[in-house]
Amino acid sequence: MAKTELTSKLISRFERLSGRRQNWETHWQEVADYMLPRKSDINKKRSRGDKRMELIFDSSPLQALELLAASLHGMLTNPSTPWFTLRFKQMEDMNDDEAKLWLEDATEVMYKAFNRSNFQQEIFELYHDLITFGTAAMFIEEDNDDLLKFSTRHIDEVYIAENDKGKIDTIFRRFHMTARALVQKFGDNVSQDVKLMATKNPYEEIDIIHAVYPRNDFNPKKQDKKNMPFESIYFEYKGGNELSVSGFKEFPFVVPRYLKASHEVYGRSPAMTALPDVKMLNEMSKVTIKAAQKQVDPPLLVPDDGFLLPVRTVPGGLNFYRSGTRDRIEPLNIGANNPLGLNMEEQRRDAIRSVFYVNQLMMQDGPQMTATEVIQRNEEKMRLLGPVLGRLQSELLQPLIDRVFNILLRNNQFAPPPESLSGVNIDIEYVSPLAKAQKSTELQSIIRAVEILGSLANVAPVFDYVNFDNLVKHVADIVGMPQKLLKSQGEVQEMRNEQAQQQQEQMQMQQAQQVAKMAGDAAPMAKALPEEARAIVNAEE
Repeated sequence: MAKTELTSKLISRFERLSGRRQNWETHWQEVADYMLPRKSDINKKRSRGDKRMELIFDSSPLQALELLAASLHGMLTNPSTPWFTLRFKQMEDMNDDEAKLWLEDATEVMYKAFNRSNFQQEIFELYHDLITFGTAAMFIEEDNDDLLKFSTRHIDEVYIAENDKGKIDTIFRRFHMTARALVQKFGDNVSQDVKLMATKNPYEEIDIIHAVYPRNDFNPKKQDKKNMPFESIYFEYKGGNELSVSGFKEFPFVVPRYLKASHEVYGRSPAMTALPDVKMLNEMSKVTIKAAQKQVDPPLLVPDDGFLLPVRTVPGGLNFYRSGTRDRIEPLNIGANNPLGLNMEEQRRDAIRSVFYVNQLMMQDGPQMTATEVIQRNEEKMRLLGPVLGRLQSELLQPLIDRVFNILLRNNQFAPPPESLSGVNIDIEYVSPLAKAQKSTELQSIIRAVEILGSLANVAPVFDYVNFDNLVKHVADIVGMPQKLLKSQGEVQEMRNEQAQQQQEQMQMQQAQQVAKMAGDAAPMAKALPEEARAIVNAEE
């Protein structure tokens, strides 16, 4: 295939997006040089495997960034604990226990699909990109073997655009593929130049662009790959040769931003905030190392005519001087104040730790605490990341879970849903440790209210105002208790009916026993009456 009108338009769009990104590239390169050198291939094109730590004299910023990335991974998408669940969007639908169990089974299927795929290693890379560059991108594909395939793309190859709602709906990727791999993937659609190159130099890399954007002429009545809500185009950047045209039913990328100004498309990161302190710390460390080196191995004062050069400073070295002279080799006292330099370095490190929440995320040494105090402090730490949670939920977790759910649904991985779910909207509830920490305040308020009402129960019937059925459901919902551990509404009602019936039968038996006892007590009294009295009684009856 050759260059088409479509690829010509896409190349023009790509070049405009590329021009708008140039200022960001310089910023990303500088941040990566100091805090994520393994990904510092933006403006600087380096050989694979070369050393990239030439600007770094203090590794504490790298450790702080690594800690925040690991903490976000553990608090948002921890593989060992649940971090999301499916639920009804409308409150009136929440009493259908059969539908609730289906949603829980569907959630379990999704967790198994996540764990079977390469999700965990790719999402961890995404957190590194997010904290360093402020913008990250992950490609979610269907896979023949594992159903799902995740790929976190380097920020260097990502060019994005927003829609009218401020959401990313357009992405261009410029990346490299070897001529051999290109022929294997696209077959005869590659250009003649690539075919020739695959024969002569199969490992030569070719520039490829992958563009995904909303389709303007989408027709929902047609069911084919070329008529989906999002169009997907692969083409060769040099020459514009069209390689493939397909589509996606939902946007296949998740592109979260850590923080974002209203007039900017790309996000900003904690690493950008800490960059001045990081550069200053490295310069201070360089100067402190030089000062310490001068003190340990100081420069020497040597008379210009008393010694025979060269001066040997190695252990056991012999230096010769003219006899009769009193000149000596003496160290130069530079008057370095190393404690001052170390103190200033520690101030910069504290500022960097504050930006990356190190002091909040790490357990600090101090007096012994009770278990309750430890829990409260952990929840407080997690609440500090609350402002970040909202954007990550809307730009990372929600589109990620939606995409995975739809892929599994199209591949018939879920059990047949009950009829009650027809036309019902399903929502996502986040139950990660960070999300639970945001709800802990509400749970504490409920517990406090129950304690206060309990203290007033002896004075007034205050519990008459409390719907305990709804209270139990709401508390179970806050703490994320699985539906399979709770009895259904029908089972509870049936149990209550049986208890009421047993109580009624027991009351009837007690009444019968009381009647029998009264009758038994009356019989001796009747025998003790005179015959005349009994006759009168019988006559009256």
